[in-house]
Amino acid sequence: MPQDIDSHTEHQKDLQTSSTDYEHLADDSHKEGFQRSQKEDHQENSQKESQESSPKDYATDNNNENANETKVTEDLKDNDLPEEISDEDKETIKKVANDDNLSHAKSYASILVEQVMDAKETFERSLGSLFTSAFTAGLEIGISFFMILSAFALLSRVLPSEYALVLASLLYPIGFIIVVIGQSLLFTEQTSLLSLPVLNGIEPLTKLLRLWGIVIAGNVVGGCLFAALMIGLGLNMQLFSVSDIDAYAEHVLGFEWWVIFGSAVLAGWMMGVTAWLVTSARDTLSRIVLVTIITGSIGFLGLHHSIVGNIEVFSALLYGNTVSLWRYLVFLAVVLVGNTVGGVVFVAVLKNRTFLFEIEKVKEQTANAKERVDIRHR
Repeated sequence: MPQDIDSHTEHQKDLQTSSTDYEHLADDSHKEGFQRSQKEDHQENSQKESQESSPKDYATDNNNENANETKVTEDLKDNDLPEEISDEDKETIKKVANDDNLSHAKSYASILVEQVMDAKETFERSLGSLFTSAFTAGLEIGISFFMILSAFALLSRVLPSEYALVLASLLYPIGFIIVVIGQSLLFTEQTSLLSLPVLNGIEPLTKLLRLWGIVIAGNVVGGCLFAALMIGLGLNMQLFSVSDIDAYAEHVLGFEWWVIFGSAVLAGWMMGVTAWLVTSARDTLSRIVLVTIITGSIGFLGLHHSIVGNIEVFSALLYGNTVSLWRYLVFLAVVLVGNTVGGVVFVAVLKNRTFLFEIEKVKEQTANAKERVDIRHR
């Protein structure tokens, strides 16, 4: 009898234990089901989000680049414009500059306003940043001369010197592509660009002159360092000889000073046009093509570019036998002034004046439209 009672008691404990286990299992299964449903819900939400964002994921890099460019003119604020401009004129400029139709070429005003905004950002950079970027450009542009001199030395063995020079000059754009696409500060590209905020009363002339001085100093120092190191390396590698360096330097220097000045003006003009067209392009490939065509033309025509010319003549000063220090300094001064005149007068001033005429035209059209509306309401 006591054994029966004990067995009955143990049986009840077993039932309680099993019921407790079932409860734990039920709880666990409930938790697992809840976690599974949460996980599935999370996966569904993630799929929905990915489906919603898929058009963005499949957008091309060019569209992203274009969106960033159009944002420059769309986000134009009043404080980005000179204080002297009236509120009406500011609204007109915003209207003219707004160019959000990516299927068409950029408008004239959109290009100019984008250049002004880029130049304004350059004005706000630190002196160290400006000099370092300009110094980098001076080094990078030297790659053009290194390639040209190597090609000239090779071709002059099988062709007359004048043909060797022309063919070698086709390599002229290499350094410019590196500088422009890499966005280093090259004086001839920045000449017209940096003058736009001054022409529009946003920045003072003294600040522009200081900025030009920093960029020129960085470009010249970088170019001279490249000449001292890389041209010396090329001589030791026997890619070219001292006579090749002297011959190329005479090709650059063998003119009257006023001829060099006129050539520099034309080169500065073409570099200013390059900066304008690079801003107008909507993708990197188009920019490379434009830089190649225009700078290749400068090289083919033998026009005088101050920063490349600095390396060409300084190399002859260091390693050649025909160039004196005085001749080098006079050449550099004449070409710098010529490039500046070409970039500022023939690009910045004329393009800016055309923009102002366009603003006047839009103001006139707006006034006429208001007049017609007033007449209808009467």
